[in-house]
Amino acid sequence: MTIAVISCGGLVSAMQFTLIIPLIADLPGLLDVTTEDASWLITATILCSAVSTPIVARMADMYGKRRMLMVVLTIMVIGSVICALEAGFAMLILGRAMQGFAASLIAVGISILRDELPKERVGTAVALMSATMGIGSGLGLPLSGVLYQHLGWHSIFWFSAVAGLVLVITIALFIDESSVRTSGRFDILGAILFSIAIVALLLPLTKAGQWGWDSPLVLGLLGLSALTLVIWFPTQLRRSQPMVDLRIARQRTVLTTNIASLFVGFAMFANMMLTTQSLQLPVASGAGLGLDAGTAGLAMIPMGLVMAAMAPITGRLLDRIGGRLTLILGAGVMAVGYAARVPFSESVLQVIIGSTVVGAGTAIAFASLPTLIMSAVPITETASANGLNTLVRTLGSSVASAGCAAILAASVAEVGGTLLPTRAGIDAVAWTSAVIATIAVFLALAIPATRPTTSAARGSEAQGQEVVVRGEVVFPGSERERPSLVSVLTLDGDQVDWSPTGPDRCYSVVLPGAGTYVFTVNALGWSPASRVVDYAGHGAGPVLRLGEELTLHGCVTHAGEPCGDATVALAHGSGGLVQTTRCDEHGRYRVPLPGAGPYLVTAIRPSSRDATARKLVVGVESIRFDIELETDSIEATSDR
Repeated sequence: MTIAVISCGGLVSAMQFTLIIPLIADLPGLLDVTTEDASWLITATILCSAVSTPIVARMADMYGKRRMLMVVLTIMVIGSVICALEAGFAMLILGRAMQGFAASLIAVGISILRDELPKERVGTAVALMSATMGIGSGLGLPLSGVLYQHLGWHSIFWFSAVAGLVLVITIALFIDESSVRTSGRFDILGAILFSIAIVALLLPLTKAGQWGWDSPLVLGLLGLSALTLVIWFPTQLRRSQPMVDLRIARQRTVLTTNIASLFVGFAMFANMMLTTQSLQLPVASGAGLGLDAGTAGLAMIPMGLVMAAMAPITGRLLDRIGGRLTLILGAGVMAVGYAARVPFSESVLQVIIGSTVVGAGTAIAFASLPTLIMSAVPITETASANGLNTLVRTLGSSVASAGCAAILAASVAEVGGTLLPTRAGIDAVAWTSAVIATIAVFLALAIPATRPTTSAARGSEAQGQEVVVRGEVVFPGSERERPSLVSVLTLDGDQVDWSPTGPDRCYSVVLPGAGTYVFTVNALGWSPASRVVDYAGHGAGPVLRLGEELTLHGCVTHAGEPCGDATVALAHGSGGLVQTTRCDEHGRYRVPLPGAGPYLVTAIRPSSRDATARKLVVGVESIRFDIELETDSIEATSDR
């Protein structure tokens, strides 16, 4: 029941973007507005979904995933009712913006599936939930076309409102609240800055075709986005509970997967755009098949059905070969599908087959993305991490919208007094999308390989028994705030969960219940430590104490006697000074161990005007480095 309810939520969420597309051509006449004004009904949804998804996902991790699902669905229902009542064009835009909140359903829903399902069912469930983004978008077109033709355009929004209300009631009755939550206070400043940056970035992408890429407004918004991000990044690094944990997001697996998601999102949206253009453009243009909007929407149903049918297959792929190889396969199928569409787009059947092949690849690739993300982030961060990944895919779709429109506009011909895209433009979009999907393949190759068992199928061994455990990391003899990493293993060496610590030195991990675990902690510049803990299933986690601080230390002597007045300067091999320190009365010096690499250590004795410089290669262990000034000899040993 959980899979069915959450997946239906994903379908309704994805439909919000395409339900209105069949109306676009008629909306200016229906609402007595210009075509440019009518386009805001799409832009408002895109902007709101991009901003709300990572914010809602973060709040879901903190305040409850089921609760946030019901909140965003309620907002979507209210927005749909506002649109259906048609209280004015401004209110219609507001309603469409509120419908955009539903986009966060997919990211939060995937996290619920991980929390609530046994791990052997997570792979297939995540595959189906990920595919709903494409399935819902594809099925939304014919559904809205039918409703519009037979019941009027208001019925589209009434359908959305009723579907959302049914989902709210169903979630309240059949979905349990997850016990997996992260602590702390919501980062309001980070959310505000992030929202400004994303709106200032997406607005030019969606409106540049009308405003012009070189217009002052577009350039100003892009500059505002860049400036806001420059301010936002350091604020996130300084907070214990940031809206987006950049310490996690910059990990190789997460970062590379998100970059690949940008290209996959482009390729997914281009498929829909290419298909609708190929089916609906007039035959006289040489690029289209002349179908009406309703028939073209029906022609996209096979793609949606195949994407749904791919879910169990993709789930087995995830379990057997892991997310990395699954992403390579999915992006590869998309690339081949696009390349094949260039010579085979002469009939409706060929276009349907081409779009379906690309759709199958999209379903495979989309399922792998949350799998890779969840395998590389702490369990308490799964919703927010998936929310960021969903945002990146949305950015990819926005870039595809602007990019494909620019490509088509560059190759047009006049047909009946109207400029329409040519076959060369259609082929250029297909080739561009094939290249984009191929780049996603190469990015997937750069993702570190892991065992399939460490993928997003890190579901609960015993459903409902997981517990969030919080504790503190102590740096002996130091009051400075330092980031560290806590990992929890079983006695067999399998990883249970991990967590970075913030400036408050606290960690938060999820354990499957009572048992014996191995807690390890590591921090740059400190000896790691491990501890076997018998956890009773409740209460705080253990206080973890790091080992000694790693140092570069030694003694400076002259003619065998310690130099209490000597100075030691440590410079990087590239020439930059790292630190200078004075020796004590016994000629001893000690500095924190610098990062690994080549260094130059210089001992200076002002009273005798002696100086000696020696090369040193620093690793990850404390080093004793003694310097004899008079004899110019040196002895270096490693403390182990």
